[in-house]
Amino acid sequence: MLLSATPPPGPRPAQEVRLYEEAARHRGLTPPRTHPLASITWLGPAASNPALAFRVGGDPAHLAESRRWIEAAVRLPHWGRAHMPDHDLDAGWLLHHLSLAYRWIGDELPDGVRALLRYKLLLQGRRMYEFAVASEGRWWSSSYWQNHNWICYAGLATAGYVLGKEEWTERAKDNLGKVLDLMPEDGSHAEGVVYWRYGVPFLAIHLDLLQEAEGIDWWGRGGFLSHTFRYRLHQSAPGFAFNVDHGDCHDRRSGHSAGLYYRLAAQYGIPEAQWMGDLASGELLWQEAAESGVRPGILPEAYLEYLWFDPSVPGARPTETRAFFPDLGLLAARTGWDDDATLVSFKASPGGGHKAWETAAKHRAERGWETLDQGHHHPDSGSFVLVSQGAFLAVDEGYSNRKRAAHHNLLLVDGQGYADEDRYHVYRDIPYERQARQRDVLVDPGCGWAHATAEIAAMYDPGLGVRRLDRTLVFTPSGRLVLLDLAEADTEREWTFLLQTDRPTEPQPDGSRLIRSGAASALVRQFAPLDGPVVSGATEVEANPTSSTPELRLTRTLHTLRARTARSSHGLFLTAITPGPAAVAAERVVCAKGEGVTFGEETVLLSPVTRRIRTAAVSADAAAVLLGGEGSAPYAVAATRLELDGRVLLDVPEPYTGKVG
Repeated sequence: MLLSATPPPGPRPAQEVRLYEEAARHRGLTPPRTHPLASITWLGPAASNPALAFRVGGDPAHLAESRRWIEAAVRLPHWGRAHMPDHDLDAGWLLHHLSLAYRWIGDELPDGVRALLRYKLLLQGRRMYEFAVASEGRWWSSSYWQNHNWICYAGLATAGYVLGKEEWTERAKDNLGKVLDLMPEDGSHAEGVVYWRYGVPFLAIHLDLLQEAEGIDWWGRGGFLSHTFRYRLHQSAPGFAFNVDHGDCHDRRSGHSAGLYYRLAAQYGIPEAQWMGDLASGELLWQEAAESGVRPGILPEAYLEYLWFDPSVPGARPTETRAFFPDLGLLAARTGWDDDATLVSFKASPGGGHKAWETAAKHRAERGWETLDQGHHHPDSGSFVLVSQGAFLAVDEGYSNRKRAAHHNLLLVDGQGYADEDRYHVYRDIPYERQARQRDVLVDPGCGWAHATAEIAAMYDPGLGVRRLDRTLVFTPSGRLVLLDLAEADTEREWTFLLQTDRPTEPQPDGSRLIRSGAASALVRQFAPLDGPVVSGATEVEANPTSSTPELRLTRTLHTLRARTARSSHGLFLTAITPGPAAVAAERVVCAKGEGVTFGEETVLLSPVTRRIRTAAVSADAAAVLLGGEGSAPYAVAATRLELDGRVLLDVPEPYTGKVG
């Protein structure tokens, strides 16, 4: 598709309009005569989109526009200025786009321009190739789970196929095979949604090139590409315009790639991906383009939308409301997909996810290579994001250079977050054993309940003697949250519960706190501890999100609610969060064993450690018992026995999770 500029058969009027609009978008700009300090990645698509538009429509104005930007790019002595000139993202982007332009319109260019472009591509490709060889085992050359690796090698591969440089294409192909084998099969991505939309399209680009140039079909290799749309889908906020911002996210509107959606839809027959592609390239396009903090952004992908859109694939609005991605320990649950629906996203895993953490440890031990770059990963295992009524209520920090657990909805021990935090590469050089994980996961799509327990004790300084720090999160069918945090340490510690919001929470007469965000709201009720101090204050977060533009700074103010226990070797927080302006009052359930919260028709009973639950109506040996309204069946988590109102509903030798009766 890409090399021959040949899309799947069938009409594509919307994609053609997009292509022509993008081809003309820079006509009022004067190309730079010297290299600006900022990134020049945008120069590539400024040339390739009008080149394709000329191939499609034959308008000589598009040919002239492409030539304008080609000449600007090739006269720059280096591609990239502030960070790793010729060896990183600027060079990767320009190699890809200008190689395609050379392939598509090279014969239409004057001899001198064509020769200069070919020379420049050979020069930059050689620089990129030699750096990749020389730096193997360090930085992006072998950072298999990182967007720099995918973009730079895809750029090298594009140039290699266009110029006939087999040495380049073979090295890039070898890397691509490793990446596909090592990425998680569940499709999740630890760098977060923003870097998913920035980097994963280049994996699809490389696969497209490989298939067209060599006849090799690796689209099914490893499983990541075939499942990654589902990951991206479930990190969409209700209404689809915004994204959940786990990992490094410049903002909440930089998550869509219509071109990639179309390619995944065509390759794997995913109707929801086709539908999302239409949405992202239509209704949502210009607002994302205006508000996104990532450049070049979504607009330059017009060439991919045109070439990857397959009109024969039907579109369908998403309906699945529950998902769990085991590699990243990511639980996503929502009440629906409309703008006012409620969503929670809750994660816990080792740095980079289980597969990357395990494999990188082997590379380190066997080869002395550092292959897991954690620059975009956060100390956020056990944290969650809550969206409801069209607004973010419990929020994430988004992006920071000095990453801290205190920027997330987490817990502190004696005021301390994760060990070795407060730096950019927060997981670098930490012990292999320092891992978080999820257990006791319930995500039955038919029941409406979602449950998981995050184990995060290992993430804290061993000197604190934290033996246990488990967070259980339950999402009810109506979109209410129950959190149970259980902590143990060798000596007395002060335990602090953190809740991050965009605006200060408001104290209520009954001791609860109200979260407001525009017209949206949620009531936070903490049942334990009963007498601990609760304070609210601002937390400032600053980041430079791109080394290619060193003067750029993002700043954000979080409003942090802190609830603390008295010093004790054991800590317990029991919290209910009820979204909505007419929130049903949560009440604590009297339990002889375990902990419980009821919202009337929905009751959550928890005992994640001892697995003994005893109330007036329930006797269970289980991590959780979840009760809905009248006539609905109970659900249990890790249960061997459940007795409800004197009737034994479950009695099994092995722990069972799911619907009972």
